[in-house]
Amino acid sequence: MVLLLAASGLACAQPAPIFVLNSLDADISVIDPVTWNEVKRIPTGKEPHHLYMTPDEKSIIVANALADSLTFVDPRTATIQRTVRGIVDPYQLRFSPDMKWLVTAGNRLQHVDLYRWDGKDLSLVRRLPTGKTPSHIYIDSRSTVAYVTMQDSDELVAIDLEQQRIRWRIKTGPMPADVFGTPDDRKVLVGLTGGDSVQIFDVSYLRVPRSIGYIRTGAGAHAFRAAGDGKHVFLSNRVANTISKINLDTLKVVDAYPAPGGPDCMEVLAGGRYVMATARWSKKLVVVDTQTRQVVREVSVGKSPHGVWTLDHSPRH
Repeated sequence: MVLLLAASGLACAQPAPIFVLNSLDADISVIDPVTWNEVKRIPTGKEPHHLYMTPDEKSIIVANALADSLTFVDPRTATIQRTVRGIVDPYQLRFSPDMKWLVTAGNRLQHVDLYRWDGKDLSLVRRLPTGKTPSHIYIDSRSTVAYVTMQDSDELVAIDLEQQRIRWRIKTGPMPADVFGTPDDRKVLVGLTGGDSVQIFDVSYLRVPRSIGYIRTGAGAHAFRAAGDGKHVFLSNRVANTISKINLDTLKVVDAYPAPGGPDCMEVLAGGRYVMATARWSKKLVVVDTQTRQVVREVSVGKSPHGVWTLDHSPRH
């Protein structure tokens, strides 16, 4: 494992811990990336599903959907900094690239909330009713549009951040989950967890989005994570138990890797060689070597692990 760390560029005196959200245990597994042991658990509110880093990189924010709260955690010391309550049903969350907006998806209560961020505190600007079960969020590079999938009404919704309104909605394939944009902001990719493909939408014309095709990846196409090279994105296929690598120029699958146990959220370690995926059904964190295309580590965590994150990750784009 020392060799693994050296190859990934993480061999340092005090590497940052790895965080895994255990949705049904209401806590976070903290993993030492040198020994790959779980060193402690951090309590959260009920059903922590996703997490995101603050713009100043001093905190990770864990969204606790059933607790209506956010838990702020120090990304290096793995200690709780504070808990913010009154954030209604935060299932998924994302900061805009200009760091002025925090957008949350209310999966259970069917709304999207737009918060202003002043560097310390959040203020709710608008709550927008949406379709059934808003799931995942992607915000374009200009911080103008938030794309949100509606898991149970099979829709993709575009929200105008400046005007705080829904700009358009379009039907998708079955059970859309994560959403990811191409670097030029002209296309949006949607993982169809109820199918076996990624659906491609042309969003270059603001008022007339179009479905222009599919990328067949594997059953249960679900979550994206940028590969770090600006040219590729990884996608987890929860039912197929695989991870696909998609070229963002050709929009084709260029590689695939095993990921047992129902892979969900992913993190790419610095250097880009190793991909970590939470295995929702087997209570594991799976580590995949993309050079050998082999699973090199499985770490036991809690029930229904979902989000995974570390400060020592590859670039998002």
